[in-house]
Amino acid sequence: MSGNTNGTPAGEYWEDFYGARDHVWSGRPNVALVRETDGLPPGTALDLGCGEGADAIWLARRGWRVTAVDVSGTALERGAEHARRAGVADRIDWRRHDLAESFPTGSFDLVSTHFLHSPGDVELPRERILRDAAAAVSPGGVLLVVGHFGPPPWETDHDHDVRLPSPEEVLETLGRPGREWELLVCGEHRRTVTGPDGQPAELTDGIVELRRPAG
Repeated sequence: MSGNTNGTPAGEYWEDFYGARDHVWSGRPNVALVRETDGLPPGTALDLGCGEGADAIWLARRGWRVTAVDVSGTALERGAEHARRAGVADRIDWRRHDLAESFPTGSFDLVSTHFLHSPGDVELPRERILRDAAAAVSPGGVLLVVGHFGPPPWETDHDHDVRLPSPEEVLETLGRPGREWELLVCGEHRRTVTGPDGQPAELTDGIVELRRPAG
């Protein structure tokens, strides 16, 4: 999330990250996405930082037409293959963007980003990206921003060099939206996960969900 322009390019970092292993994520959609959007009527969705595509595929299975964006070509290739196996390849448009340099065009009924974080030496102007994300929401559409609100317990302070903003700080980034948005959620949510050594742990996510009025 750093605005540092002299750090490691995001594409280089995340391509190495995904290329170092056969798969990274579980293949299950993010809990907050399921909880916060399951009742929305399907339309067009933009999934920013889609990774290996679990969220995009979950949305596509529910009738959404999804533009799935990531900086890693390897992640996008895996997502496209998973979508093909799931039978929803025709409902997802996979696009490679370094969001520090370019942003997908168009407007969307849902703009979703989960865990848009990078180490402090990786170029990621997170605040600007979130403002661009808000601008891409269609009238009547929803913006969903989910981020880590604290490091996992198995990481030390030395391991974790990413600043993790609170939901209130995310709202500040978005300019404390007032009448032009309806605030649906601004808070924290805890979830149970399994750590790298099989240990159970509890993580806290910060969630901001806004709806742009239709009229």
